[in-house]
Amino acid sequence: MTSRAVLCGCGAMAKGWLRALQSASDPGREVEIVGLVDLDPATAKALAAEFALEDVIIGTDLASVIEATRANMVFDVVVPSARFHVVSTALKLGCHVLSEKPLATSMDEAKALLALAAQSGRVHAVVQNRRFISGVRRLRRAVEDGLIGELSGIHCDFFIAPHFGGFREEMDNVLLLDMAIHTFDAARFVSGKHPLSVYCVESNPSGSWYAHGASANAIFKLSGDAVFTYRGSWCAEGRRTSWESAWRLVGSKGMITWDGEETFEATVAGSEPGLLRGQQILPVPLAPDEDETHGHRSVLAEFIDAVTSGRKPETASDDNINSLSMVFGAIESARTGLPVSISVEGH
Repeated sequence: MTSRAVLCGCGAMAKGWLRALQSASDPGREVEIVGLVDLDPATAKALAAEFALEDVIIGTDLASVIEATRANMVFDVVVPSARFHVVSTALKLGCHVLSEKPLATSMDEAKALLALAAQSGRVHAVVQNRRFISGVRRLRRAVEDGLIGELSGIHCDFFIAPHFGGFREEMDNVLLLDMAIHTFDAARFVSGKHPLSVYCVESNPSGSWYAHGASANAIFKLSGDAVFTYRGSWCAEGRRTSWESAWRLVGSKGMITWDGEETFEATVAGSEPGLLRGQQILPVPLAPDEDETHGHRSVLAEFIDAVTSGRKPETASDDNINSLSMVFGAIESARTGLPVSISVEGH
């Protein structure tokens, strides 16, 4: 049975969603875009023309378009400040919802959306597309296989200088809220561990073109006595890291490094005598399933499969709220200058 979907928010990011949907043969057959919603009808009309969506209903009010199209699915691509209204409207009208991140702009809003999703019995998930890339899947498999023993440390560097314009440059806590959540969520996924506390220093460096919080340095305590550190800046001109961060995993037997692109190295202790034992290089296993490594296309396919099969999607909101709690814990620590305990129930 084909799902009838409304896409809400027709700006630049919506094009990525539609390209991903149209490039995936199975999801493309299982979902029909029947409506477009945007505060600017001209933007929605231009998107419909670009992607040959000839029969869609276009409007400025989500509820009206859902009712007119008899949609049962909403793709939420709006700015974060509009997320709660869009998702709550869709869930109340019986639609499954796949949202851009972040899940919500506060923990209270996030918990309210989770409760509404549970009450409605609809699937509610978040596009954490960085989980669905080969590098992250390979790291998780290596950890699960015990390649470097018991994981004790995850260290990620993110230094890049995008000039977006638009809403990001006006946001508070822009790096933590809009970008760092990708790495936080991936670290939680790779490690299989739970965040317990965080200490964070946030700044807006000299020369920043963002209004607030373009740089952050955070130390998370994870379950199992593990540590996750994040060093990042969104206004670091010059030689950049990958968009996926540069990673170092430290285990009881050795380490894995990943540059966020194509280069992996797994090393364990060698057999050299003396103070340092040297190193032995090991192969890093491939991702378990290539179908799960296509980023946005894979997360869309996984969501659609969850809707049709009735199972829980990997990036369901009641799991993703744990990644969001890392973000808001870091923001609170940066604001107070103190370590902050992380607990979904405690917010």
